[in-house]
Amino acid sequence: MFLLGLTGGIAAGKSVVARRLVELGAVHVDADVLAREVVEPGTPGLAAIAERFGPGVLAADGSLDRPALGAIVFSDDAARADLNAITHPAVWRRARELFAEAEARDPHAVVVYDVPLLVEAMRERSFGFDLVVVVHADRAERIRRLVEVRGMSPQEAEGRVTAQASDAERLAVADVVIDTNGTMDETIAAVDALWERARGR
Repeated sequence: MFLLGLTGGIAAGKSVVARRLVELGAVHVDADVLAREVVEPGTPGLAAIAERFGPGVLAADGSLDRPALGAIVFSDDAARADLNAITHPAVWRRARELFAEAEARDPHAVVVYDVPLLVEAMRERSFGFDLVVVVHADRAERIRRLVEVRGMSPQEAEGRVTAQASDAERLAVADVVIDTNGTMDETIAAVDALWERARGR
């Protein structure tokens, strides 16, 4: 198995890169999907979040009220750290199970672990990636995409970008950087070259 860690700031184009890798044959493990799984109703993760942040972060049906929680953690570094301490270990346990399943199916699988907060998580543990790939777009470009494509206000977009690791922190852990400031064709060509490198070992 070849384990590739994929990260990038919000609106950097990481989903485009992940989608192309899957088209080429990679196994995709998405930390965002796992992060939702580990806080579903009845999970220890959701119970821990409700205990730490109070009943106001639960919806009427007992599920996590993401906007309510987001309003707390995106404006409070300590609160965000507390949330990460609850969710990151649970997500990583589940991810390792999926890596093992992929390797059992195909010992030569290329597995892409898609982690928006990889830099933040790497402060807590070592992942043992064969390659760390950072998808990069300039800060101003990411804010433009959040406003024009996702409909955020400029202030909200700025806050989301600022809440994440800095570009310098992400680039410092990169083995490969895929720059998405250019055209879509240029991005896809860079991903294809990355695939050849991963397949060639």
